[in-house]
Amino acid sequence: MVAGFSRRRLLGVGAGVGAALAVGVPASARTAPREEGRSLDELYEAAIRESGKLVIYAGGDTATQQDATAAAFRARFPQIALTLVVDYSKFHDVRVDNQFATGTLVPDVVQFQTVQNFPRWKQQGRLLRYKPAGFSKVYDRFKDADGAWVAIGVYAFSYSYNVAAVGGNVPASPRDLTNPRWRGQIASAYPNDDDATLYLYKRYAEAYGWSWIAELAQQQVAFARGSHTPALALNSGQKALGLGGSGNPRATSPTRWVVPAEDPFMAWGQRAAILADAPNQAAAKLYLNWQLTTARQETSFNGWSVRTDMAAPAGLRPIWTYANAGLDGFPAFMADRAEVERWRQTFALYFGEVAGAPTGGWLGLHPGR
Repeated sequence: MVAGFSRRRLLGVGAGVGAALAVGVPASARTAPREEGRSLDELYEAAIRESGKLVIYAGGDTATQQDATAAAFRARFPQIALTLVVDYSKFHDVRVDNQFATGTLVPDVVQFQTVQNFPRWKQQGRLLRYKPAGFSKVYDRFKDADGAWVAIGVYAFSYSYNVAAVGGNVPASPRDLTNPRWRGQIASAYPNDDDATLYLYKRYAEAYGWSWIAELAQQQVAFARGSHTPALALNSGQKALGLGGSGNPRATSPTRWVVPAEDPFMAWGQRAAILADAPNQAAAKLYLNWQLTTARQETSFNGWSVRTDMAAPAGLRPIWTYANAGLDGFPAFMADRAEVERWRQTFALYFGEVAGAPTGGWLGLHPGR
């Protein structure tokens, strides 16, 4: 064995789809399993016996963004040493690709916004085909039929407003954000930095036209890195309106995050997968099973679940019933990287290049090792 390289790497897995089907690919990466039948406690015991460790790479904007998830997991499974590393998905995915290439894989589980990676990694034999308990109840387009990946949560981006700041002038639509009264009062994530924000802006351009984008560019929008930044600006009262971030549609103050009746917004299922070469697969299975439980899905910050057997909270419907959410369009958009780049650079012409350090910092090649 060559130091630093797994058996799968030496056999050429990752060189292409054909290589992924070679004899070196574990059977677990090639066969569709049955849905998990063990209880969480049984899975917990298996994870303790295996190693008692778990490493997750999670997409996000700040190091602390998944602290609530980590705390809940540790409280339920205290004998598992969890390392949960948060970074922009667009950094994490290439980090994982480089770890594949160099035989230095760190995470057991990956959960990213960059949804285009999961079909590719499946073709390369990089993902463990596994169906957690509850898999059959997950919305069909939120899972791979063979169990290579499954969405564990719903994320959505729209516009929002500070209730006190707008007073009686609540925008009825994103279209209203170009009203001169809001000049200097809008915070947004860069559309040419975050792909989900980019897709939201693309939908606005298609719905309202490039003249609307040009008018928005004259609104002295405060752009920042990180999709969490509009909420920060609104909650602190620095700005009245926000674009390109997530929120809780049930919250009423100090800000309201809007689910439009007809105007565009965007949503997706945050995909998660166990890596086929993960050293802590028992703990990884425990994690996915835990995330899909109804008890865990009920803690969703925005009220939406990936499961079809759970009713949405009052005032909401299942996310897949919103025709204006672009639910199917986002994965297709993300898969066409040339198209993504054209939209990214076009918005740079309107709003300027991205400025500032990444909000999660620079984590290097092997965080969590």
